[in-house]
Parts: sequence; structure tokens; C-alpha cells
Amino acid sequence: MNKIEILDIISKGESSKVQFKENIHNEQSIAQEMIAFANTDGGIILIGINDKTWEVSGITREDIQRLNNLLVNAAEQHIKPAIYISTEVVDIDSKNVMVVQVPKGVAIPYKDKDGIIWVKNGANKRKVTSNEEIARLLQSSGYLYAEEKIIEQSTIEDLNIDKLKTFYWEQYNEEFEKDYVNNVLENLRLGKNGKLNVAGALLFGKNLKKILPQFYITAIWFWGNELEDTAYRSSENIYGTLDELYKKGFDFIVSKLNRIQPKDRGFNSLGELEIPETVFTEILVNALIHRDYFINDSIKIFVFENRIEIISPGSLPNNLTPEQVKRGIRRTRNNIIASFAPSLMEYRGAGSGILRALKVYPQFEIINERADERVIVKIYRQKSILN
Repeated sequence: MNKIEILDIISKGESSKVQFKENIHNEQSIAQEMIAFANTDGGIILIGINDKTWEVSGITREDIQRLNNLLVNAAEQHIKPAIYISTEVVDIDSKNVMVVQVPKGVAIPYKDKDGIIWVKNGANKRKVTSNEEIARLLQSSGYLYAEEKIIEQSTIEDLNIDKLKTFYWEQYNEEFEKDYVNNVLENLRLGKNGKLNVAGALLFGKNLKKILPQFYITAIWFWGNELEDTAYRSSENIYGTLDELYKKGFDFIVSKLNRIQPKDRGFNSLGELEIPETVFTEILVNALIHRDYFINDSIKIFVFENRIEIISPGSLPNNLTPEQVKRGIRRTRNNIIASFAPSLMEYRGAGSGILRALKVYPQFEIINERADERVIVKIYRQKSILN
């Protein structure tokens, strides 16, 4: 980095990727800062900057040698597993500023020597205490996947064997006997030892309200445009396998939309939906397939007078951004579910679905709320656009 780049960073203040330090003397404290960066998106620490005034105070030549030793020791001795950092010193108007680069880790979650996990929360850091969040960190590093979690209370009786047999025949042109079910489940990564995992239940289960009651759709039709409105036109909780959730969620949305009569059609023709089916088909399917199944919450379908909101638990995976999604870039969180989805739902899995939706109806936005762990897609209705 050079002087101009550093001054530009300083002018924007601290953030989830930038931290200012006037000087550092405590190995444990700086180790916690580095852990938070490594467990989140990586970042830089600028030493020689007043974190209150953003003024360049600088560090001495003696500080530079001491800090290099301190930082390396913190990264190796106070962080488990150890992380690798890079440092450089930049001269800013005859004052030395040390730039410490902490990359996003490849062995997340990192802990301090007391076993505490730290992550960034805006410009600050915080401890991770919930098992859910630890599981999501493990998932981000590829060590653990929510869809592979075994449902301990499940049995073969919770499997829709006829549905699985139909799928197996259509995919492999083979049949299997009932006593071979366990082998099929294990071979397809849908369960083990007579129990279903989350993916197996969501794809081929029955009694979902009993064995996976936390994964459903909350569907609400509002009178107005505010979430705070307590008077609903209608509301329901939708349970079932992913294809059933998709079908029922789709029907809920369609039943609440207006139909527009094209000028070149007769008065008695059915008319076209105010929002093309492709739009909410793609968004709803993506919510079901790519949501975070470590979060025990429902997908939300909110139909307002001026918009439809589809809210999916979990922020976009692997640092994916809404802009990348709109360019057709995808990163799969639930690989098993995604591999079966094209045979069971309106899903192609090539990242082209959102592109198709944008082409026919670009009046929607994707909001990635990392802090609240959710993705909101707002689809604006014809009335609000015309007004």
C-alpha cells in the first residue's frame, strides 16, 4: 500500500474490515481483533492512527521491531489454529504507519487461547456464544453442513418410500426393494442407520410438521404496506417437503395478485398476472434451496398492496453480494438439496434463474442483511410502479 491508499482508508473511518490502533502492547487483545477478522471477511489493522480522531500519530523505529515480534507471537501463540498475517510500514509525512493484513481464514472458526470465538460486528468485535452461529461458521469453512445433520427422532416411517422409488426409477432406471432403503439413503447422502438427515426429510419425507417443525413458510396477506399492521387479510403456515412448500407458496402468491387485461384480448379472457410467474418462481425456489438450515426459522412470504417480500433465513453464502446474484453468479450452501432440486422443482441450478426474472420484470431488489442473517427480496407490484 502507498500513502494515498492509506489516507483514503483513514478518511472513511473504521469498519468491519478496517481497524485503527495508535499503538499495541497487549498480545491477547490484538489476537482477539485478528481472530474477529479471520472469522469474518478479513481486514486490515492500521497501527499509528488515533482511533478517536483518525489522526496519523505514527510509531517509532523501535516500535516497528517490537510490534512485528508481538504480532507474530499473537498470531501463532494466542490464536488456535495459528493464522498468517503480513505487515508493511508506510511513510506518511515522515510518520510511520504499520499496515497489518489479516486474510479471511481457511480453518474457521478461530479461537483465542481461552477457547473464545470472536467475529466482527460492524467496526467492533463480539463473542460467539450460540451453537447455531458456531455451526454456521463451521459450515462456511466446509467442515459441517446443516443439510447433512441427522434427525435423531426420525425413522424410516418418516420417509415417503413411493416418492423416493419414483425418483430412483426416473433417474437411474432401477427399482429397489423395501429392505434396501437404508442403502439407498446412504448412497444418496439422504440419511444413515435408518434415520433421515435434513436434506432427506425435506426432499422425500413425510410428517414434516413433526420431525422438522422449524422449517416452513409463514405466508401473510396484508391490507396495507406496513409490516407493523396487525390486521391481515389472511395468513397461514405452510408445511411439507420442498416441492410441496414451493407449490403451496406459489399458489398463495398467485391467488393474491391482480390480473391485467391486454388490449389485444377479449374482455372475457383470463388476463395476465401483474407480475410474471417467472419472477416469484425463481425467487421462491432459490429461497427454499439456498436458505440457511442452521437457522431455525421460517421463510416469509408477505404480500402487501405495493409489493411482495420473500424473506429467506441466512445471509448470502460465501461473501456473495446481491450485485453478483444479479449477474448470474451463484454459490451453493446446500449441495445435496441443490443436486436433487432440478428433478423435483422448477430449478435449473445454473445461476440463470435471476437473470431470467430480471429480463422479464426488473422491478425487484435483493437486500442482503448480514447482521440480521436474512435475505429480503422485494418485488414491486404494478400499481406501485405506475404510481
